[in-house]
Amino acid sequence: MALWGGRFTQGPDQRFKDYNDSLKFDYRLALEDIEGSIAWADAIYSAGVLTEQENKDLKKALEELYEEVSENLDEIAKCDDEDIHSYVERRLIEKVGNLGKKLHTGRSRNDQVAVDLKLWCMKACDHVLSSIDKLQKQLLKVADENQGSIFPGYTHLQRAQPVTFTHWILAYIQMFERDYLRLINAKELLSTCPLGSAALAGTAYNIDRDALAQALGFKCATRNSLDGVSDRDHVMELLSCASISMVHLSRLAEDLIIYNSGEAKFVELSDKVTSGSSLMPQKKNPDALELIRGKCGRVVGALTGMLVTTKALPLAYDKDLQEDKERLFDAIDTWIDSLDMAALVFEGIKLNKQNAIDAAKGGYSNATELADYLVSKNVPFREAHSIVGRIVLYAISKDKALEDLSVAEFKEYSEVISDDVYPCLQLENILAKRDIIGGVAPAQSAQEIKRMKEYLENR
Repeated sequence: MALWGGRFTQGPDQRFKDYNDSLKFDYRLALEDIEGSIAWADAIYSAGVLTEQENKDLKKALEELYEEVSENLDEIAKCDDEDIHSYVERRLIEKVGNLGKKLHTGRSRNDQVAVDLKLWCMKACDHVLSSIDKLQKQLLKVADENQGSIFPGYTHLQRAQPVTFTHWILAYIQMFERDYLRLINAKELLSTCPLGSAALAGTAYNIDRDALAQALGFKCATRNSLDGVSDRDHVMELLSCASISMVHLSRLAEDLIIYNSGEAKFVELSDKVTSGSSLMPQKKNPDALELIRGKCGRVVGALTGMLVTTKALPLAYDKDLQEDKERLFDAIDTWIDSLDMAALVFEGIKLNKQNAIDAAKGGYSNATELADYLVSKNVPFREAHSIVGRIVLYAISKDKALEDLSVAEFKEYSEVISDDVYPCLQLENILAKRDIIGGVAPAQSAQEIKRMKEYLENR
């Protein structure tokens, strides 16, 4: 059923209809459209458009429709209606006859779709926040189980300084915490209700828009009708939040793909999140992680597409804005799926502790500590840096670790080096010295785990 047509002498070409109709994807707004319609019925009843009985009959029919739609939302997409608003109105008229035609009084599809989408976005925020919380708790569990486990730290993919596996995990917990807070902020910003903006100039009926907003769970009404129907900042902001978070997930995936490789063997992934090769029977591929990494581009692409779509749109509503939904729905689905898959990866992950220790010992990751040792002997840092560089070059030529050099060999480069250098070069001591907020010391990690446990439990 078209919601327009009086001004037209013939129907649309089927090819245009196929191109124009949005029910095949905006059916996902069905529940939100009905919620908005129930609130609108109350609003126009208060404005004197409906009698008390008419309002009751409309709301009863809408509530029945809500229950019917809830049971099989996907079936709506198979209908021939132009969009979700047409579908809901058609079904309402089937239930209450001409009374159903009164509901759209003072309302436009422009403010209707704007409020539907904002309602959907608020619910989507809650779903994503739950998935982020679940992932953080799973990461924290693995971090707690592996406290003190030495792990190689990298810069430029070159071994740099020793860290712990726990410290590495805690870094990602911080990233996802920022994602969580960004999303909280995005939800706060979108909590303004555009319903009552009508097509672009505001409704002509005496609607209490702030009361309407609060009835739908928003903080307040939008303050400008032109902006109310054309604003899609909330879509772009959610896509931005999703993109940043997917970048974090992609980095996590990349790290684990490297750590799981046959060359590193620092971690082993569960059979639940890996697959094999159709040709090579020995293969165990990190497909879950590779898909997370790949899907990052899909979500970032959605953000880019939405930014380009809106960059030159004149006020107020333009049909271009129909392009917001498919990108948003797909990006949010992908984001939630990827967060949940990352949590599943960590349910069965295994740390190969000895391989990690061996890698941390290799690559002269204690060289910085040797430079600090020389500084403690009153050698200026720049000179100490140069001395240690030459010592490392010598150790490489002899295929020795720094801690395996003799005092005599050390003294070839600096007379201040003595037997007390060896404790400084031990990985456990290197870690323990960095006992400051955010440092890699196991004592700091233990405090951070305790803090995060309490925080996540009370959030």
